[in-house]
Amino acid sequence: MQDDLTPDPASQRLAARLRAEREARGWSIAELAERSGVSRAMISKVERAEASPTAALLGRLSGPFGLTLSALLARAEAVAPGGVVVRQAGQATWRDPGTGYLRRLLSPPGANPELVRVELPPGAVVPYPAESYALLGGQCIWLLEGELLFHEGPRSHRLAPGDCLALGPPADCRYENPSATQPCLYVVAVARR
Repeated sequence: MQDDLTPDPASQRLAARLRAEREARGWSIAELAERSGVSRAMISKVERAEASPTAALLGRLSGPFGLTLSALLARAEAVAPGGVVVRQAGQATWRDPGTGYLRRLLSPPGANPELVRVELPPGAVVPYPAESYALLGGQCIWLLEGELLFHEGPRSHRLAPGDCLALGPPADCRYENPSATQPCLYVVAVARR
C-alpha cells in the first residue's frame, strides 16, 4: 500500500527522466532554470519527486530539451521509439495533477507527426509558453467533442466539434474549456522539424 508521502511510480519515472535529460546535456539545475524560466527550487523538487509537475510546468521544462511534452512523457514511460503500431493499451497516458487534464499519446513514439488525444475537464485552463512550441514544425488542433477556447498570443479562437485550427508562429498559448459541465476532447497533431 502506498502512503500519501510516497511518490507514485509514474511520478518517480518522470522525475528520473527530467534529471536524465538535464544531466545528458551537462546542465546544472541553475542552467535548466535559466533556459526554462522555472525556479531552481521547483526543478529540484520535481527531480526528487517531491512535487507533481503540471502540464504547464512540463511544457516549460520540455522546450529547452527540444522535446514535446508527449515525447518527454513517452521517454519517462520508457516506451521504445520506432514501432509502426502502438495498441491502445500501450499508449502512454498522463494526467495533469493541477487541472485533471488527461493526455494520451496516440501515435507510436518518435512518429512525425505526433498525434495526441487530450480530454480537458470542465472549466480547466492549461497555459503553455511560446518556448514550448519553438522547436516544432507546426501544430493543428482538431476538436472532437465539447467546446475549446484556444488563446494564441493576442488572438483567441473558439472551436466547435469538427473544427481544426493550424497554429501560427510560436506564441504564449492557453487551452481553455469554457463549459462548466462538459469536458472537451481534442486531438493535437504536432510536426517536428
